Amino acid sequence: MSCQKSFFRKLREGGFRLTPQREMVLSVMHELEGFATAEEIYEEVQTLSSSVDISTIYRTLDLLQDFHVVSTVDPGDGQRRYKLADTNAPRLHLVCRACGKVIAVELEPTRPLVEYLTTREGFAADLDRLSIPGLCRECRATRD
Repeated sequence: MSCQKSFFRKLREGGFRLTPQREMVLSVMHELEGFATAEEIYEEVQTLSSSVDISTIYRTLDLLQDFHVVSTVDPGDGQRRYKLADTNAPRLHLVCRACGKVIAVELEPTRPLVEYLTTREGFAADLDRLSIPGLCRECRATRD
């Protein structure tokens, strides 16, 4: 099932309407390469309709995130970035604080951490929204 059909189904089940604005945001997200800020998504939506304001973009992105349709990363610069979620499996995101590159990695190596948090702290971690800042291989190589 495509992410659009899944999102539309989840909207209906949650009592939400499918608005033209939500459709436009999702359509733009399908066209994007990699992660984009809400402002970048807004600029693309504006090419389709000038009647959509930035607050609608943020609300729609929040809804898409709640339904696990988009992944988000916060590279620490105050500009959260969004991308359609990987349909195969949730990912952990490594964010280079030097060049801004975002590297998606599988969550499997974090299973011991999740088990520890669950059994020791009684905490249900949502690691598919986790991003870890650091330096990518290329930026580390230039600093050595």
